Order: sequence, then structure tokens, then C-alpha cells
Amino acid sequence: MAEPRPVGKVYAIAPQPPDEASTRWIPAGVVTLGVEYRDVDPEDLEALYGHDPAQLAELHATSPDGGFADEGVSLHLRGTDDGHEYLRFDVFDGEPHYHYVHRTGPGEPVVNQVIDFDVAAHGEMLPWALACLRHRLPEMLPIAGGGHLVPDLDPVLLDAALTEAGALAGAAQRAARARSGS
Repeated sequence: MAEPRPVGKVYAIAPQPPDEASTRWIPAGVVTLGVEYRDVDPEDLEALYGHDPAQLAELHATSPDGGFADEGVSLHLRGTDDGHEYLRFDVFDGEPHYHYVHRTGPGEPVVNQVIDFDVAAHGEMLPWALACLRHRLPEMLPIAGGGHLVPDLDPVLLDAALTEAGALAGAAQRAARARSGS
């Protein structure tokens, strides 16, 4: 059987890491969920990738005119023991999307697979993302190199963490919309 064709766009630069001070981390056994409200702007991305000419060149080549700017809730899923972020759901206002952040070894290139979210087909992204984490995580983790975590996923711990994450993410969305008047 042939390997499935990867979906989305694949980049050799890692996604912008979570801001630890702004992220609420919720343990769920072998995985940990993070909820963060992010306001991404071109200057932050330039600063992040500016030290590496190849990464900066890829950022410029793949960014829209004026750079990538967006904001919204990010749901991060990382391994509790290794700290690697395997999945991210960027529930952004302008260009919602999600990531498979493939685990690679030292000295190997980063593989950051970004899939655009289709609001017309799937509706609001936050409930969809939470449903994916609740019901599709065993299928999604291996795509990002986290298949070793699947046998030890605890559905009870995961469900409790997702309930808390959903409440935090919903509150962050409402607060941001109230600030912007939308």
C-alpha cells in the first residue's frame, strides 16, 4: 500500500513556540494541553527566524505581502515527558489552521505541516479542534511522530483536560472579541 499523500503545506521551519508566560498548561497523562491567546505579527516572526538565513528566507518566501499577522486561540498538544509539541490548532480570526509538528532528531530538518481550516465546510474551528483532540488523537499523533504516546493515552484524563481547555479557550475568544467590539 502506498504512503498517503501529505496534506497542507510543509515548511522546514518550526512554528513560533508557545509563549510560556501566556500559556496555561493542563496535564493529561502522557500528553499536556496548552491554551494560549496569540497575536502574531511580522516583527515577532522576523526576530524568531532572523538568526538563521535559510529559515528567514523561507519565512519571506512563504509569507503574504506585508508578513503574516493574525490572532486567536492556539491549542498546543505536547508530550508530557519529552516536551515536544506534536499538534497545534491555531483558531485564528483571519487564517485558521492546524499543524502537525513532526518530531525529528538532532541535526535533522524540522517538518512543520500546516493545514488550512475550511470554516465553510467545518463551521467554527474551536469546537472542531476540541472534537479532533477528543476523538481523533490516536489517528493524528502518529502523523506527527507521536505514535509512541498512543498506547498510553488516558481517555478520562484527556477528557477532563479538554473540558478545561475548552472553557479557557472560549473565555479567551470572548474576551478578545469584547475588546475588539466584534
